Amino acid sequence: QVQLVESGGGLVQPGGSQRLSCTASGVIFSFYTMGWYRQAPGKQRELVASITSVGSTNYADSVKGRFTISRDNTNTVYLQMNSLKPEDTAVYYCKAGFGPRVYWGQGTQVTVSS
Repeated sequence: QVQLVESGGGLVQPGGSQRLSCTASGVIFSFYTMGWYRQAPGKQRELVASITSVGSTNYADSVKGRFTISRDNTNTVYLQMNSLKPEDTAVYYCKAGFGPRVYWGQGTQVTVSS
């Protein structure tokens, strides 16, 4: 059974930092491209950042220079978010992809507000 479990969401002030974690089980983690997506109320889900099995990264223009995606050998992918803005408020989802196999986490709420 595949599970992606996110953690690290919550309330943060504008300009603050937060780190999200997503731990995978039931998959050969090293094979998978991992990604973070987000969905704000009334908006479509969008890619925030992704990292391939060999460590190549991709970022949405809106987060370049502020967010960093990384992964380690504990089956965990991270999203370090700095200089947070109110428009970063959303539910953040972890995604694992390998060919036709795609899995999603349950999401974690990030709210940026004073």
